[in-house]
Parts: sequence; structure tokens; C-alpha cells
Amino acid sequence: MPKKKLELLTESMFYLLMAFGQGEMCGIDAAAWIEKKTGGRMRIGPATLYTILAKFLEEHYLEETDVSGRKRTYRLTAKGAQAYRDEVNRLTLCLRDAGIDWKKEESE
Repeated sequence: MPKKKLELLTESMFYLLMAFGQGEMCGIDAAAWIEKKTGGRMRIGPATLYTILAKFLEEHYLEETDVSGRKRTYRLTAKGAQAYRDEVNRLTLCLRDAGIDWKKEESE
């Protein structure tokens, strides 16, 4: 059985969906948001960024909202938001399987 496209998200894909969940922005702004959010742990270079943006557009996870010269602005679609929620749920189950309850630890 062939694997579905984007069935599992890479870390870069996950963080990009998280970034676009904050609102409309261009790819460079999303990469900067990710770097700030992760304290510099996660950096997405231009080649990775534009490869993922193309995949997300093809899969309708993002839609283009504005083009101004070379700058393109995107927003998360309902399908992209669902893919993000699905990945959060998958990762939560992985943490639970590892014996880590991050929600409990967060409240302590």
C-alpha cells in the first residue's frame, strides 16, 4: 500500500504549520518566528523552507494570500490546521508511550 503524502511531518514541517497557525505571513517571517520560538534550536534554511512551502501549497495546507514583488504571503487552510492537530496528537501519544505526561508536568 503506497504511503500517503505528508502522512508524517518532519520537525521543520511541524514548526512551519505552527508558525502559520499564528496568522498570515511570508516564509521568511515564519522561519524567523520558529527560530525565536525555539530559542535558536530550530533554524530552517531557504532551501528547506521553499521546498516545504511548495509541498504545503500542493497539498492545500497553505494558500497564498498576497504577492508583492518576490514576497509571497500565506495562510493556513483548514486542511493544514487539521494536519497540525493530528501531528500534535501523534506526538502526544509518543510522549505518553515514553512515560512522559507533558500536560501534567506543565501544571506542576
